[in-house]
Amino acid sequence: MTATQRRSSEPNSAAVPARKQATALLLAGSLLVLAGCSDSNGDSDASSSKPSTTASDVSPSPSSTVGAEDAAVLAAYTRSWDAQTEAYSKASSAGTDLKKTTTLRALFDIEHDLTVMRSDGQVTTGKPVLTPKVVKVTKAKIPKATLTDCVDTTHWILIDKASKKPVPLPTTRLIKYVSTATLEKWGKTWMVTKLTAQEQAC
Repeated sequence: MTATQRRSSEPNSAAVPARKQATALLLAGSLLVLAGCSDSNGDSDASSSKPSTTASDVSPSPSSTVGAEDAAVLAAYTRSWDAQTEAYSKASSAGTDLKKTTTLRALFDIEHDLTVMRSDGQVTTGKPVLTPKVVKVTKAKIPKATLTDCVDTTHWILIDKASKKPVPLPTTRLIKYVSTATLEKWGKTWMVTKLTAQEQAC
């Protein structure tokens, strides 16, 4: 489910006006991503599983069993999220590394969200907390990788740029949700090509 395809699994009248009032930030990074879904079980499940880190803190340990390629994928994913977070904080990708880390559908969706944010006079504060894990790396002419993540938007807040006040969002949206990402290796660089927010708490 991309930014342009987000919708709840059940009809929710609050989701439509909320989308007009506050942009559905991209994919896994969306503060409105699952506006019609309940997060009643998300917090307890995530906190009891494993510790989370912010996007900039995600880095595999050299002593871990994660292979070199997996480590490169995780690093590329983290850099993409850092660039996204910076872009959303000012509603613009200018001056960020977004286009160096993210491309294709993922970049399109992010740029679309940034356009909506600028139009609505909104930016974000804080950072999402990520817990990514590489699922598969496929060797081919263009190597591909997939990973899954638990994105926690508890302290990633959408605010009105002028008033600095939080933008009201549906209380039924998922605060912590499962997200998947697809990356491709272009030359020696892994690029995030697709980010998909799942209608599932984590």
